[in-house]
Amino acid sequence: MLLNQNTLLLGKKVVLVPYTSEHVPRYHEWMKSEELQQLTASEPLSLEQEYTMQRSWREDADKKWQAQPGVTEESCMAGDVNLFLTDPGDPAVGEIEVMIAEPSCRGRGFGTEAVLMMMSYGVTKLGLTKFEAKIGQGNEPSIHLFQKLHFEQVAVSSVFQEVTLRLAVSEPMRQWLLEQTSHVAEKPYRAGSAEPH
Repeated sequence: MLLNQNTLLLGKKVVLVPYTSEHVPRYHEWMKSEELQQLTASEPLSLEQEYTMQRSWREDADKKWQAQPGVTEESCMAGDVNLFLTDPGDPAVGEIEVMIAEPSCRGRGFGTEAVLMMMSYGVTKLGLTKFEAKIGQGNEPSIHLFQKLHFEQVAVSSVFQEVTLRLAVSEPMRQWLLEQTSHVAEKPYRAGSAEPH
């Protein structure tokens, strides 16, 4: 059993929750957008393929929603943030990605807080000391977000049309990250609940 499958992270602007089957229909609707497909280098999937992907991502992927009493999680979803452990030779490296799918939620700091929260979780709970972000070359908002968080460009792939950004978490960077996320509360998560318990 992984640490994050029942974990809710409560921030000031976002709440990160595990990606459950209840989130799939909304996510599937988002991913019909040609703009999001281009920004995330994704191919369109059928709803059944999305459910299959959700089951395979269940242990690694988190969704975010803005907590509001009496409102369902699914109706509050703004996007997703993921942290993948992709290098078996170096378990201290995490690949991080974020997508703010709802246009009305872009430019409001949700992506920044979600990335900081996920990085803090990776550092404190998973022992990560390095992060990598692979972003489509044309996705200037995401590139800017990660550069603002001290990531540096280390590679450009013309074949995949993506930029790779990296961040090594030095002790001063770790302290800065923990200060930026000192407000975050970790709580148990229960699927379908609009309130942490």
